[in-house]
Amino acid sequence: MLRLAAASLVGTAIEFYDFFVYGTAAALVLGPLFFPTFSTVAGTLAAFGTFGVGFVARPLGSALFGHIGDRRGRRPVLVLSLLLTGVSTVAVGCVPSYGTIGVGAPVLLLALRFLQGLGLGGEWGGAVLLTAEHAPAGRRALWSSFPQIGPAVGFLLANGVMLALSATLSDPQFAQWGWRVPFWAAGALALSGLWVRSSLPESPRFLELDEHARVPLAEVVRHHWRLVLLTAGALAVGYAVFYAVTTWSLAYGTERLGVSRTVMLVCIMAAVVVKGSLTPVMALLGDRYGRRPLCLVGCTVSALWSFPMVALLATGQPLLMFIGFTGALVAFVTMFSVVAAYLPELYEPRVRCTGAAVGYNLGGVVGGALTPIVATALAEHDGRVPWGVGAYLAGVALLSLGCFALLPETGPAPVAAVEPVTGRARSMG
Repeated sequence: MLRLAAASLVGTAIEFYDFFVYGTAAALVLGPLFFPTFSTVAGTLAAFGTFGVGFVARPLGSALFGHIGDRRGRRPVLVLSLLLTGVSTVAVGCVPSYGTIGVGAPVLLLALRFLQGLGLGGEWGGAVLLTAEHAPAGRRALWSSFPQIGPAVGFLLANGVMLALSATLSDPQFAQWGWRVPFWAAGALALSGLWVRSSLPESPRFLELDEHARVPLAEVVRHHWRLVLLTAGALAVGYAVFYAVTTWSLAYGTERLGVSRTVMLVCIMAAVVVKGSLTPVMALLGDRYGRRPLCLVGCTVSALWSFPMVALLATGQPLLMFIGFTGALVAFVTMFSVVAAYLPELYEPRVRCTGAAVGYNLGGVVGGALTPIVATALAEHDGRVPWGVGAYLAGVALLSLGCFALLPETGPAPVAAVEPVTGRARSMG
């Protein structure tokens, strides 16, 4: 289990490194480089628009790779998704700016971001299922939380590289070539991840199946559509909170508040360290008290903390911003530490790779793709404190709270069947 969990963590860390490094670049430099004819705010919105395309692609990637995972096994998904994300990320670092090739630059950026999203959409389902389906029932949330630590590690890697470059290079050097270095580094990381994953065993649950779904997505849409919509709505708040902290606030702090990008990156990274450290702790609570109670608590705290967070951000003071970010990410991890066990338990094994991944990544479209764009637009019309952003985050949290309230519990004790949502969703047992 330790080897499997470590391999899943390494892979998700690498893939999320690729995904997050784009978000940081979008907040800092992509607007002026690829949309120079726009105003500062419009350029940032356009850059966040290309950032959002990755989220739109993720459900498509989960359907594509979910088909492979449910038909051919979880293991091939891990290799193919990592390869696709790695290659497209390196290519982003090679795209000439608008000043060199004109409108072709943002078009290429858009296409490569779409491919990034396809790869990441497949990654989560494969990594989580390979771990969850090997794990003992009483510790499934704990072992499944290892892939959930991967995003924190990937974020720290991505922003650590950006921070080092930002601190050592002048602004012209960073804008000219420095921002490209983290994208090029993705190639070496992808190769190391492929090596780690090359010897992983296939999931025992998949090998035990007597019959595989012919078209998993069609079966999910036909029999589990309500469950997919509920899980997407439930997870939206996690994405909204995370990308409000890690992406939108970075742009807001540097552009509106005049805080240096180094200070903003340090504050955000410190909060992410707390989040990553608490992930297995919250997962243990999920094994003891159940998945759904932690998710309900996390949504409630997210709704209550959204206004203090934006107020603390508006001060521009590093310690206060760190406190605001940390509170938001603790609420986030209370939910997302257990969803890697919770979502697979809601679906029967024959369509689990597709169903769990599609629901998870649709939540990213609702919460992750829109949040930086909506928050930037709302903050433009607010005063010193972006109360509109706080209201938006609180609204998403209440939506998610309602969706979690309609979902059934699946753990910690295994159950034979879960009837209230779909009539066909089964626990992993």
